[in-house]
Amino acid sequence: MAQTWLVVGLGNPGPDYARTRHNIGQMALAELERRAGATPKRHGRAAALVAESRIVGGPKVVTAFPTTYMNRSGGPVAQLMDWYGVDAEHVIVLHDDLDLPLGEIRLKQGGGHGGHNGMRDIIAARGGDVLRVRLGIGRPPGRQDPADFVLKPFAKSEQPEAELLVQLGADAVERIIADGFLAAQQRIHAPS
Repeated sequence: MAQTWLVVGLGNPGPDYARTRHNIGQMALAELERRAGATPKRHGRAAALVAESRIVGGPKVVTAFPTTYMNRSGGPVAQLMDWYGVDAEHVIVLHDDLDLPLGEIRLKQGGGHGGHNGMRDIIAARGGDVLRVRLGIGRPPGRQDPADFVLKPFAKSEQPEAELLVQLGADAVERIIADGFLAAQQRIHAPS
């Protein structure tokens, strides 16, 4: 039997945060669920909205959006990994990344948190071996505080790139599940 995948979209709960840069991971997750025809529901044991589906005709995929704030993502992710019996090599976390220009995407396995509080909490709860889809949101302009920057929506001029980034994030997850992490990484990181 094929291994179940757990795909987590990081973000903050509530309408005030729904369209902010920090929630781009959750936006990409919502696109993935839309493609799969999956409807998320509250999980009985973990603080998360989850849906079960099959993506690209492959193995079972559990998509999850923790309903905790970003810096408390580790608990729900660890609980879902235990509940569904998923190992770290089959967990994909979609999250925003200040160190990548807007619209750029990078795949990573393991490593440190890079200053991302959601990843910091996941690593503290379960270790750092999960797969990551890093979604570039760019650096704040001038001397703007990064914490303020990530909690603001994309500017109107940035909307087309942000919408494309959501699509690319969902594409990356499908590619990882269909082709494997290394093949997906080589294809996505190849110079265009």
